[in-house]
Amino acid sequence: MSRPDMKRARLALRLAAGAAALGLLSGCISFDPDYQRPAAPVPATFPQGAAYAKPAADAAKPVAETGWQDFFVDDGLRAVVGQSLDNNRDLRVAIQNVLAAKATYHVQQAAQLPTLSANGEGGYTRTGAAASRVESKTLAANIGISAFELDLFGRVASLTRAELETYLAQEETARATRITLISEVATAYITYASDKSLLRIAQATMDSAQKTLDLTRKRLSIGVDTRLTVAEAETTFQTARADVANYTTLVAQDLNALEILTGGPVDPAHLPDGIEGHTFTLAALPAGISSDVLLNRPDVLSAEHTLKSANASIGAARAAFFPTVSLTAAAGYASSAFGNLFDAHSQAFSFTPSASVPIFDAGANQGNLDYAKAQQQSAVASYEKAIQTAFEEVANALARRGTIAEQLDAQQATVKSAQTSYDLALALYKQGSNTFLNALDSQRTLYSAQQTLVSVQLTDASNLVTLYQVLGGGIK
Repeated sequence: MSRPDMKRARLALRLAAGAAALGLLSGCISFDPDYQRPAAPVPATFPQGAAYAKPAADAAKPVAETGWQDFFVDDGLRAVVGQSLDNNRDLRVAIQNVLAAKATYHVQQAAQLPTLSANGEGGYTRTGAAASRVESKTLAANIGISAFELDLFGRVASLTRAELETYLAQEETARATRITLISEVATAYITYASDKSLLRIAQATMDSAQKTLDLTRKRLSIGVDTRLTVAEAETTFQTARADVANYTTLVAQDLNALEILTGGPVDPAHLPDGIEGHTFTLAALPAGISSDVLLNRPDVLSAEHTLKSANASIGAARAAFFPTVSLTAAAGYASSAFGNLFDAHSQAFSFTPSASVPIFDAGANQGNLDYAKAQQQSAVASYEKAIQTAFEEVANALARRGTIAEQLDAQQATVKSAQTSYDLALALYKQGSNTFLNALDSQRTLYSAQQTLVSVQLTDASNLVTLYQVLGGGIK
């Protein structure tokens, strides 16, 4: 290649490199609307009053920074939650969705840089009869870029930002799935413990009713009691017996539900024998009084990333109204014989910019822009709805938290007094100083009070789990 040709080749490569650099810099132009986070459509503070607990001190550790292994203090529950995080299928789906969104983002991100490719080709043609035959051979090898869009108006950059926000939204969705799974496992575990307690209470009541039934039959045989008394005792016994069968079923179903969440069998050593006397979680959570804590919930963050993605899509739709400039460039070798393909005189180059200017598209670009704007407004509404839902969930959990301690204390006192009443009524009946109906009523009252106490204990423990979830509890 002559010196002028070499200069032209270098110039072409420099122009190509300069054009590529221009493409990188041109993405700085953006038609995205200026993003402003929508104002939260909820009060600045959570409700206060008789139904609500006093807020924790400002120095308290935020819930989002409280890892689940710190929040759950029961070793069996920790083990079961850990098993679910390793095996749960819903969580696996969420993780794969994140990886898919990440890959899509990387594909779109790659469009901001030129794609270099090496190419080789060969050709052979022959025309005419034998006497006037013309033959030609061509061989070529080059490296270059093909149809690289110079992002002069930020269209590609806007699409990349949109994919990035979609990917980040999927990450937050996966985090929400993880927190929800932890909460569901804990609730299922506590429900299992509750039904185990109810089964034990029903069994104890059935055993007691059996003894009372035997006693009334003996008294009937000696003429002290009537057949009515025996029938009433029989009714109490059969009711408790039916409850035993029912709670036996519920315990089995609770275990089935728990094993679905954990993705496999649960070690019996990790299962609770009842709800009484168990401390499953920390005693309290620092809810605070500002609704700003809701902005860190993963579902709210996911909604905001979706809104930002829609915002960037508007920029891409606006940029589509402007010309598209593309670049194709290559440098390499071309020859009719392989032996001299890579000789200096076989060097070749090409530099082909192109531009496309939208003139008439029957309103397609405007339709795309209108669609992007509508999607953005829909994302705003979804974001605001996510905050409203979060506020309601936290407020309801706080209302329960503020009164549950008093309810629990009152129910424990009720069980204690009901037990005393039943013991006295049964003793007086055995002495002949009381009717069986009074003893029977006392037994039923005690049974009901014991069941209610377990229900309140379940509500107490489950509410803390719920509060941990709705405040965006940590996942470490």
